[in-house]
Amino acid sequence: MFTRRRFLLTLPALAALPRIGPEAQAQGSGIFTGRFRSAPQPPQPSFVYFGTDTAKGIARGIYISRFDPATGALSHPQLAAETARPSFLATSQQEAGQRFLYAVNELDTAGAVTSFRMNPATGALVKISQVSSGGGGPCYISLDATFRTAFVANYLGASISTYSILPGGALEGPVEHLDYREPPFGPRGPNSVRQDSSHPHSTHLSPDNRFLLVSDLGTDKISIFTVDAAHAKLGSPTMFSVGHPGAGPRHIAFHPNGRWVYSINELDSTIDRFLWTTTSSRTAPHALLINTDEVVKTIAHDFPAAKNTAAELAISADGNFLYASNRGEDTLVVYAIADEGPLTLIQRIPCGGRTPRQFTLDRSGRWLLCGNQDSGTVTVFRRDGATGKLMGPVHSMPLDSVFFTLFA
Repeated sequence: MFTRRRFLLTLPALAALPRIGPEAQAQGSGIFTGRFRSAPQPPQPSFVYFGTDTAKGIARGIYISRFDPATGALSHPQLAAETARPSFLATSQQEAGQRFLYAVNELDTAGAVTSFRMNPATGALVKISQVSSGGGGPCYISLDATFRTAFVANYLGASISTYSILPGGALEGPVEHLDYREPPFGPRGPNSVRQDSSHPHSTHLSPDNRFLLVSDLGTDKISIFTVDAAHAKLGSPTMFSVGHPGAGPRHIAFHPNGRWVYSINELDSTIDRFLWTTTSSRTAPHALLINTDEVVKTIAHDFPAAKNTAAELAISADGNFLYASNRGEDTLVVYAIADEGPLTLIQRIPCGGRTPRQFTLDRSGRWLLCGNQDSGTVTVFRRDGATGKLMGPVHSMPLDSVFFTLFA
């Protein structure tokens, strides 16, 4: 295992690296190494899908609305597919006139993963397959960039699973199933209530599609695997410990420059910044996270830490701003990202509801949609691209027990 001290020893060398402009790319990695300024985004998609908590007895599955990019308004949600507790969604790109949506079914004991064919005209979903998630409480699904492999995190099942995606969009597997209660994973963190076991919370692909990063809330570790997307296989993991025990890493976001990784920690309501470095070898690739010891709190200094759990984070396409949500304080927070990567708080704004489990930025960068799980609403905020600040909510749409929001 790479120790924190060993990681820190590499920082002076990395700090001395020259800044590289956005036109230059790292050899062998396919990612930008300078501060990123993105090209104009394509027109906003027409549909937004919502995953909901069907265990509450009102919501029935995945819902769909039409989104107006001129005003930010959402049409009244319609049921797109009836399915149990679709807590996280992912979509493929269109291929041969077809596109697919994948949902984890977050059931405590018999978790599942369901695939759907999307109707391009109406957005309606037709179920095409359902397979076991390999454990209880699946909470995250990601697709590799070639759309040949899917990765699932089982929060209650303390495991991750991989799947092959067949030509017709169906899932095959699990191909691999890794139990995080076995070595080299663990040991558990100090929070005896929330860190009673390993709890993988996300499976995130690196920008170059060569590595999978798994955030484990239960052990305060992020594991890094090499990816064989053609066969849905993973290499041996490298284990990285976050710098403050009891943090509970939940989700990560790569900065567009490909060099910085931000991790939101659910249990202590913080965000860490790490440096990301990889080898260019195609036969023996290797990746490391390096701790910068830069940690920011997501909640106000006078808000009781025990009453909040941090949830989601996202970075604007231009790389200038980071957004995060707090459940308990029920806020959205906005940070400016400095030229060297540190975060500076510039806004704290009420989310317009209760329990903002997840939010998403639209592709134009003008809007942010926030799903408020316990108030049964989706709130829409207008975003100022120059300052990064949010205004609103400018709209609020009723929808029971919102888990997830996805533009498609």
